Amino acid sequence: MSNRLRWRIGVLLFASTVINYIDRQSLAVLAPYLKTDYHWSNQQFALVIIAFRAAYSIGQAIAGPVIDRIGTRNGLSASVLWYSAAAMLTPLATGLRSLCGFRFLLGLGEAANWPGATKAVSEWFPRHERGWAVALFDSGSAVGAAIAPLLVLGLYKGLGSWRAAFAVPGLLGLAWLVIWRRIYRLPEEHPGISDGERRMILEDRQRDRMEMPKARYRDVLGMRETWGIVIGKALTDPVWFFITDWFAVYLVSKHIRLEQGVLAFWIPFVAADAGNFLGGGVSSWLVKRGWNVVAARKAVIVVCGVGMTLLIPAIFTSNLFALAGLFSISTCAYAAWSTMALTLPSDIYPNHFVATVSGLSGAGAGIGTIASTFLIGWTADRYSFEPILIAASLIPLVATVVIVTLVRGRR
Repeated sequence: MSNRLRWRIGVLLFASTVINYIDRQSLAVLAPYLKTDYHWSNQQFALVIIAFRAAYSIGQAIAGPVIDRIGTRNGLSASVLWYSAAAMLTPLATGLRSLCGFRFLLGLGEAANWPGATKAVSEWFPRHERGWAVALFDSGSAVGAAIAPLLVLGLYKGLGSWRAAFAVPGLLGLAWLVIWRRIYRLPEEHPGISDGERRMILEDRQRDRMEMPKARYRDVLGMRETWGIVIGKALTDPVWFFITDWFAVYLVSKHIRLEQGVLAFWIPFVAADAGNFLGGGVSSWLVKRGWNVVAARKAVIVVCGVGMTLLIPAIFTSNLFALAGLFSISTCAYAAWSTMALTLPSDIYPNHFVATVSGLSGAGAGIGTIASTFLIGWTADRYSFEPILIAASLIPLVATVVIVTLVRGRR
């Protein structure tokens, strides 16, 4: 019997997020080659990204309530099976329209990862550990984004084709699915959990039930906290996706060869990984010292909202490692900010609405990212990346004010 089975569950959620991001980052890494082969402008390439984001937004709005209804185990199983199949079918694409179609399918499948993982955390972790647990699984996004350039470029150079680079990561998802189906159960019914760990989890969950009023879906939609989280994510996630989707194109615009920049390419994503744990660790430390749990999350959000403004100095340099350093500070701050926003639903809402609220925030983030992606492509073609960097630095400050103002939680 394991006393730390919950952390094995956390590692599985981390692995799912890594694979999820390798699948999606394949496009960002291969973008300069696809643009050259197919003679796409930045605005045309933006259409491929938008196809993914549109499906991701729709999928998150649907996935949250579905997972709350059918359960975390089945919900994440269906998600990973779907997006792994979509990834392995992507080599059949023959041009802009068909690639948009396959990326749309990928986005639909990948949408369930964050609502499902957030719900799993609420099922398996006591509140004082949730910041760490969310940091663990969310850090998979940075790790996956850091691994993708090495894996995808290696496949592209080794096999001489972008098609295998899209297909191979899908096999990782199928391997993960087998392990997930064997391991994941609710704590109440898991045969491998110790009595002590089960008791700790269930007692903490019972305290949550006593402190949280019963709620219906329309009650959740009427809460100011819901819209604070949704609007906050809608304003900040576009910054992260600008970096993940456009960083390779941005480096090329600075006359930096991708082969030369691949070493520095992963540095901002490693910094984001550190940011996940920094945010989770600091907020959990504050909670243990007696802070109100929502106040602890918001304290981290305020500091990190300021940290994201350091994209502006990148305008004034073309030095590869200076750029990597500035982007790294911003991604570290973003990741800590995002970890807090992802943790808030499990702090504020009853367990049966955690995935729903997480899905709504993901849908809001998707809508914000679709709009920003179109504007990035249009602005980069007609002007430069400079106005984009300024906007990406200042908008998170607005998101921080929204969270601080609207999210109050419970005493």
